Amino acid sequence: MPKPFCLLICIMTLLSNGLLQAATAASSDSVYLDAANLPEDVRKFILPGTKPLALEIADLNRDNLNDYILVLEKPEVEEEQRPLLILLRMADGTLKLAKRNNKALYCSTCGGVMGDPFQGISAGKGTFTISHYGGSGWRWSVETKFNYSRRDKTWQLVQVINTSFHAGDPENSTTKTHTPPKDFGKIDIADFDPEHYLKKR
Repeated sequence: MPKPFCLLICIMTLLSNGLLQAATAASSDSVYLDAANLPEDVRKFILPGTKPLALEIADLNRDNLNDYILVLEKPEVEEEQRPLLILLRMADGTLKLAKRNNKALYCSTCGGVMGDPFQGISAGKGTFTISHYGGSGWRWSVETKFNYSRRDKTWQLVQVINTSFHAGDPENSTTKTHTPPKDFGKIDIADFDPEHYLKKR
């Protein structure tokens, strides 16, 4: 192979690697919410040493009052990097911390080459779903859904959807859906651990 051509290949390889690293670094950067723009009664629930990452509003306990799901993030990448807080609107108009989970959301670098795996939270009346997506050549996505139980007065895991596929063949995917009671029993949002929920019976 001619030396100039070898040199060109080397330069292109270095450039592509650099661009990949830059893209990976950029994709792992969290996009924080501006705390100053959050409702005043929500801001007081921001934990020391954290920044707000996501905020969803919905009637989470079916009492016709709007509640919040607040996701926070610590600067250090760790297993419990992203606390999730459920804030309920009381009859007198104040907010109350109803539930907290430190493990339901994956860390900011847990998506592999894809970077930050957190895709967001969708919330509706009495329900919410957490979405993650990551991988490299093989991609994966996980959706965990929680519904409010009037009897137990809490949010319980009702469905986990795991999907995987190769990046070169996205239409040929494999999906596994886990639901109670066959795969797991009652799991409160406060106790949910995405690594060990299938061991609950």
